[in-house]
Amino acid sequence: MASHQAALFLLVINLGLLWLMMAAPLGRRSIRVTRVLNARAEEVWNITRPAGDMTAWHPSVIAVEPVEGAPDRVEFAYRHPDRHGRPTRRIMAVDRAAMTAGASFSCDLRIVADSALDVSYWKGYREHRTVERLGLDTRVTFEITDDYRGLAPYLFRLFLLRREMTALKNHVEERASSSLAHFEHPLWQAVLMIGSTLMLWPFFGLNEAGLMISIFLTLVIVLHELGHMIAYRTFGHPSARMIFVPLLGGIAIGGRPYHSRFEVATCALMGAGVSALLVPILIAAHQSADGVGHGFDTDGPILVFLVILGGFNLLNLLPTYRFDGGQVLRQIFETERLLAVASFIVTAAILWTGWRLGLSYTMLIGSLAVFTLLSLIKTKNAKPRAELVPMTPAERLMTGFGYYAALSIHIYGLIYSCRLLFP
Repeated sequence: MASHQAALFLLVINLGLLWLMMAAPLGRRSIRVTRVLNARAEEVWNITRPAGDMTAWHPSVIAVEPVEGAPDRVEFAYRHPDRHGRPTRRIMAVDRAAMTAGASFSCDLRIVADSALDVSYWKGYREHRTVERLGLDTRVTFEITDDYRGLAPYLFRLFLLRREMTALKNHVEERASSSLAHFEHPLWQAVLMIGSTLMLWPFFGLNEAGLMISIFLTLVIVLHELGHMIAYRTFGHPSARMIFVPLLGGIAIGGRPYHSRFEVATCALMGAGVSALLVPILIAAHQSADGVGHGFDTDGPILVFLVILGGFNLLNLLPTYRFDGGQVLRQIFETERLLAVASFIVTAAILWTGWRLGLSYTMLIGSLAVFTLLSLIKTKNAKPRAELVPMTPAERLMTGFGYYAALSIHIYGLIYSCRLLFP
């Protein structure tokens, strides 16, 4: 498969996967996880009911307190911090709690207050818990119902619910839990990186050159997400991790919600920003290798890595809704008119880069259509409870220059490498 055909095919696959994972209207769905535990139903209910001792087993809950003056309200404190670094707190309303003669218990819950997110985010959210006696054992069912837009939040909720149920089973049956069971464990992420590399290999040809390109693409993704993680750590996030998604790339996750618009813009920009630091180093390395005689060829791999580095980060700097570029520009410009003008200028600069590389007008028009489709991908917004701290003029200016620098450096690196690789 020719390189441009492989790139086009990958782009189409990624567009489809992005829409499926982030924007597909799944509607109202229920996630249900059931386990049979070797324990009495009454004991299990006492630690799973809303006001029970959930702190003894739940991987996230650190405190459960009744709300004074509201017997049908329970406040939960979670390990996950809010924007101020304090434990996130949610108040749940117990809409129904029932017990049958056969020692079966159930309850229905909904979230009515959240210290981190606006309560509108939880508008369609419902929980249902059931504990049923099965002879000497107990069957436990946790169910979450919500309105989903995109497969990613649905799968994320399923993953959390399974982890919660596993923690309950380990606690009740007095079994030690293993960190290897966690999807974020570095070992599993390394397996996903290797798997993604092997999945990309056929797109570029099942030969040494194709393997080199797929490895370089994986390395570029890791470097990009590492930049985001550095920014999260700099802003004091207690934990920052990367989730690698085969074919789609990686996702850097911070340890708490954002506090300010400057933090949002900087964390988004640092993905391409850290990678931009490598461009002059790689160019200098290529020029040094070109001027020194040696018995092996390093010119080609350096230039190929530059092409992938520049192309990947330019795509991420696009002013589309969920890409880093769109995140940065939305924080810098306060009005829709200024945001539209800035988006037009950035898009024109990237299209000019394509023209400078010799792309046909058909491909440029097709690329513009792809940019438009990307801008239409919308997701369910997690609106913060309080407005983010606005950017100061100095922060706005500094972020704008940083975005311009990252964009310019990657454009130069892409043009430099393509001019030598495809004279």
